[in-house]
Formats: sequence, structure tokens, C-alpha cells
Amino acid sequence: MDHYLDIRLLPEEPEVSESFLLNALFAKLHVRLGQQAQGRVGVSFPDHHKRLGDLLRLHGQRTDLQALMADDWLQGLKGYTQCSEVLPIPATVSYRAVKRVQAKSAHNKRQRSIAKGWLTESEAQIRIPDTQQKELHLPFVQLKSRSNGQMMRVYVEHGPVLAVPVSGYFNAYGLSSIATIPWF
Repeated sequence: MDHYLDIRLLPEEPEVSESFLLNALFAKLHVRLGQQAQGRVGVSFPDHHKRLGDLLRLHGQRTDLQALMADDWLQGLKGYTQCSEVLPIPATVSYRAVKRVQAKSAHNKRQRSIAKGWLTESEAQIRIPDTQQKELHLPFVQLKSRSNGQMMRVYVEHGPVLAVPVSGYFNAYGLSSIATIPWF
């Protein structure tokens, strides 16, 4: 993982928000990573704070990043994004994992408890109220699930900065709870 590529959002029109563009970009990237990257390309958001920001960075080997960008998967977003060349990472970097965080919904907890036979449906309604659901305060992208068509949020957390890299694979979102990306 010695190269990177930046994709910056360019929300020039007032009716097109940064978050709308990031959601559209990430949806296209998710499809592309699932088809081609085979766990070898990670993502980060160098300008993240309360939101993920307007910069998406792809991390990987030069050949993987070049292959990823060879097809026209950014079609429809070219006027709203600016891509850098595939560049070598700086000589001095830190490392960090960028992972997806999911909160277990009260509905899913109830369904699981009923399916496992731990609770009846009425017991589950009483013992696992909606107020028990944990609320996440992390930046996210919002995507339409390809499996069920529902809108879903992918919450993203940048882990602690580390001195040494940790190898591993990235999921189809380019995220991993174990594998690190170079951080600079």
C-alpha cells in the first residue's frame, strides 16, 4: 500500500450539496470496489470532522489504483469531482484503521432474541424498547442498499494514529477494523 489517489468534491452549484455528492461518489466506489479491488484498496477522509468532508483518498498499490480508475465509473460525477494522479505516499507517514461502525438496532435485537428462543415476541417488546437503541455520533455516508433497496447509513470511524502499519483486507466500502492505511 504505497500509493494513493485523491478525489475532491467540487459542489459548485448551490442545489448540489457536498453530502449529496459524497453519497453518490461513495455508492459508485462501493460497487467498483466490490467488483474489482478484492480487498486491496482502502479509503480515508483526510478532512473529516463532524462530517466526512470533501476529500476521499484511495490507498493501494499503484497497479490496483490504476486498474480501479481505468474504467469510467465516475460517469455523472466528473463535473463535480477532481481526481489527482496516482501518487507515491510521502516518505514519512503514520497509519490508522478506518472502519465501519454499526449500532445494533432495537428491532434487530428483538428479532434475534425471538429467533434464538430467548424471548417471546411480547417479552421482546417489553424488555428491548426502542429507547435502548444506541445512537451513533460519527460522520456517515448514506447509501441505498443493493440487497433490499432500503436507505442505510455507513458510519465511519478513523482509529488511533499508529507508528507501524497493520496488514489485512478491506471490505467493499474500502474500510477495515484491522488493516491500516497510510495517514498523512
